[in-house]
Amino acid sequence: MKNLFILLSFLILFQSCFSYKSVNYDTISIDDKKQKIQVEMLDRTKFSGQLVSKDDKTMTLENNGSTQTILKKDIYEVKVVKFSILKTLGNTAKGGAWIAAAAGIYILIILSGV
Repeated sequence: MKNLFILLSFLILFQSCFSYKSVNYDTISIDDKKQKIQVEMLDRTKFSGQLVSKDDKTMTLENNGSTQTILKKDIYEVKVVKFSILKTLGNTAKGGAWIAAAAGIYILIILSGV
């Protein structure tokens, strides 16, 4: 039982509190270079990381110490990470519901003697 609660607690803890908002390439701010960006290419591959630099033809992202230069002409969609308080509250409520459901199932198993 204790292990189940620990597992569910970790699941709640590591749920995403962020969402991605699609933006136009030209509206991405160069000033905020700590922005986290997800880029979907024309061949549907995805790259994500922090914005290092951006100009009219290329964008450079850094992820885990490696840099990736992406050509503007190869980009299908650009998304910027935004913190979402509603998503955070929703994920916390879902996690609490899972813990309550697991506790209820555990109690039913104990009472049934299986």
